Amino acid sequence: MNLVVDVVEQNQASTVSLSGEVDAYTAPELKAKLLPLTSQQGHTVNVDLEDVTYMDSTGLGVFISALKSTKEHESQLKLINIQDRVLRLFKITGLDEIMDIAGIRGGNA
Repeated sequence: MNLVVDVVEQNQASTVSLSGEVDAYTAPELKAKLLPLTSQQGHTVNVDLEDVTYMDSTGLGVFISALKSTKEHESQLKLINIQDRVLRLFKITGLDEIMDIAGIRGGNA
């Protein structure tokens, strides 16, 4: 399955809605669209993961790069509407402790 990346920008914030799978094949496209947003000082980037059906370690790497970029450029990254199966990856790796994750969807993680 492919990944659809839809970016809506409004003032000092962007919402990046993802639909599909984030893996080694689709991660470069996500990175190309996400990192320029996090490199804008004072910008808030909300990534909506509600329709992400699968994510692998390559996808996690994109979010780690984005988090580093926000720290370098004094911007913010927030993951919203994350599905349980994807949240598990963040928990296993400990990324849920250092990333802003809100709006968890589904049952128990």
